[in-house]
Amino acid sequence: MSTAGATGPGGVTAGINRIEGYLLLHRERDTARERARRFTGRLDWLTSAQRAEVERLYVQDQLTVTEQNLRQVARRCEELRAEYQEVYRALRRRLLLASLLGGLVLAVTAAALAGR
Repeated sequence: MSTAGATGPGGVTAGINRIEGYLLLHRERDTARERARRFTGRLDWLTSAQRAEVERLYVQDQLTVTEQNLRQVARRCEELRAEYQEVYRALRRRLLLASLLGGLVLAVTAAALAGR
């Protein structure tokens, strides 16, 4: 990571997100390995090579599932962000319209009172 990227807009946040992702990946891998060891520990008839292969496949499958889940969560977050941004824009438009109408009513009222 370059120093310029770290100090630019979003650079620090992007760096922190990468570190969090890295740590999450390693935690998930460690958890999957532990689950794989517990799983193969119950299969006492496996040879050492078979046990290692089953553990490797288990970890690989678990990481694939984790990645799919994270992608679904990220996609849903983006969908929600877009929905909330649209709601926010609509609320801003309504507030602007209400303010303009309120100002117009005040101006008309003031003009009517001044004309008396």
